[in-house]
Amino acid sequence: MSKQRSGRSASRREQGPASAAGLPVNKNDEVLLDIIGMTHEGEGVGRVEGFTLFVQGALPGEKVRARVLKTKKQYGYAKLLELVQASPDRIGPPCPIYDQCGGCQLQHMDYTAQLAWKRQLVVDNLQRIGKLQVAGAASRGAVSGSAEKDAEPAAVEGGSAGDAGYPAEGIRVLPTLGMDEPWRYRNKAQVPIGVTDGGLVGGFYARGSHRIIDMETCLIQHEDNDKVVATVKSLGRELGITAYDEETGRGLLRHVVVKKAFRTGQMMLVLVTNGRDIPHLDAWLGSIREQLPAVVSICHNINTQRTNVIFGNDTRVLWGSDVIYDYIGDVQFAISARSFYQVNPAQTEVLYGRTLEYAALTGKETVIDAYCGIGTISLFLAQHADQVYGVEIVPEAIEDARANAKLNGMNNVKFEVGASEDVIPAWKEQCVTPDVIVVDPPRKGCDPRLLETILLMQPERVVYVSCNPSTLARDLRVLEDGGYRAVEVTPVDMFPHTVHVECVVGIRRVDT
Repeated sequence: MSKQRSGRSASRREQGPASAAGLPVNKNDEVLLDIIGMTHEGEGVGRVEGFTLFVQGALPGEKVRARVLKTKKQYGYAKLLELVQASPDRIGPPCPIYDQCGGCQLQHMDYTAQLAWKRQLVVDNLQRIGKLQVAGAASRGAVSGSAEKDAEPAAVEGGSAGDAGYPAEGIRVLPTLGMDEPWRYRNKAQVPIGVTDGGLVGGFYARGSHRIIDMETCLIQHEDNDKVVATVKSLGRELGITAYDEETGRGLLRHVVVKKAFRTGQMMLVLVTNGRDIPHLDAWLGSIREQLPAVVSICHNINTQRTNVIFGNDTRVLWGSDVIYDYIGDVQFAISARSFYQVNPAQTEVLYGRTLEYAALTGKETVIDAYCGIGTISLFLAQHADQVYGVEIVPEAIEDARANAKLNGMNNVKFEVGASEDVIPAWKEQCVTPDVIVVDPPRKGCDPRLLETILLMQPERVVYVSCNPSTLARDLRVLEDGGYRAVEVTPVDMFPHTVHVECVVGIRRVDT
C-alpha cells in the first residue's frame, strides 16, 4: 500500500496540531491512498502510516487522491478528489442525481461485485463479531473488499441446512442471491416534500442531511410510483399547497407515500399532512383520479408532531378502498396505509422460499413466528405446516395478520399481540411445543430474553431472517453457545445498489 503524501502535506504533518497529537495527517491534507476495503456503509477504506481514512465513493482496489475532512483519535474522513487508478468494478452510475442523493450508495459499483461484497460483509461479521468459523474463508477482520468475488465456499455442494450433518469446516455462506434485473424493484415510495424558490419539491434527502434533492425519476422505484409522485407535486403547485418546514413547523404537505401491488397493479396514495384540513381537496382528488386511474385508494394521514417520523396516528380514507391487494407466492395480502410490507416483491419470494427450505416442513410441524408483523412469513409457512403461531408487539399489525389469514382461508394460524419473550413462554405453559422457531427481528436483532426463550423451548430447528449482519452474528453466537449450530447462510439482495443485505440462516439443535 502506498503511503506517499505531497510535500506540502508532509510539512503540515511536522507542524500541524494533528501531528502534535501523534496523528500522521491533518485536516485539509491531500493524501494518496490505496483503497483496501469498504465499510458496511459503502465507504472506501485506506490507511496512511497505519491511520485509517474513510473515503466516500472509493472502491476496493483503487488508488485515489483525497483531502482529509476530519480526524478523530483512531480514524478520519476524506473526500475523493481524483481516481489515480480505478477499480475494474467501477461503472458509471446511471442515476443523474446519484452524487447528491443519499438513497443509493453502490450505483458506481458493478452489480456482480456488489453481490460479492455483500457476501463478504456477512462472512466478516460472522467471523469478527460472532467468532464463528466459516467454511472456505480465512479470517479477514472488519474490512470487506471485492477481491473475493469468485470465492465460493468449498462446502456449498455438501447440501443444505436440512441435511442431517453439520459442516465440520464451518458455516456455509452461499453466494448472494441477486436479481436478473436489479432496477425498478421498489413497490413503495416515501417522498419528503419541501419548498424552493421554484415552488413545491419532493425527492430524497441528500446524503447525511435533511436537505431535499428534487427528483422526477428514481431508478430503483417502479415507474408508476414516479408518475404518481410527479403528478401529486404538479397538482400541488397548481393549487398552491404549502410544504412542511421542519425548522418552523409550518406548512402542510409533509410526505407523499405511494404503494404499488406488483401482481394486481393496484396503487395506493397516502398524503401525510401537518394538519387535518387540506385546501382545494375536491379539486385535488378529482385531478388525481382523472390522471392516475391505477390509484384505487387515496388516504390521508395527519402528523402534527415536530418529528422526522413519517406517519402520525390518525389515518382516514379520502376516496376508494382502505386497502390494496398483492400476493407473495400464492398467499394474498391486504395492504393498508400503514401496513409494513416487503418493498421488493420478487426478492421477497426468494427470501421466503429459502426460509421455507431451512424450516424443512413436512406438514406435521408446529411453527412459531416470533416477529410476525402482518403475517407474511407466518402465512407463507402455514401452507406447509400443521400449526403456526405468530406473535408481534404492534397491535395494528396483528389485526392485519388475522385479516390476512381470514382472507386466505387459513385456519391453522394463531396470532397474538405482545413481546415474543413474554408470549412464547405462555404458549409453552399451554403445551405448545414448536418444532421450528422463525425469527425476523428489526435491525437491532433479537431481544436477549427471546434468545433465552428459544434455548428454553429447544426447537429442533431455528430459521433466522436478518436485515443486519452484525446483530445476526451476535445472536448466532448466543445460539451456538446454547447448543445450536448455524449450518448455512444465504445472503439475499433485497435492496440492489444500496449497502443493505438480508440473510436467511438455517440453524439446528446439536443433539438432533
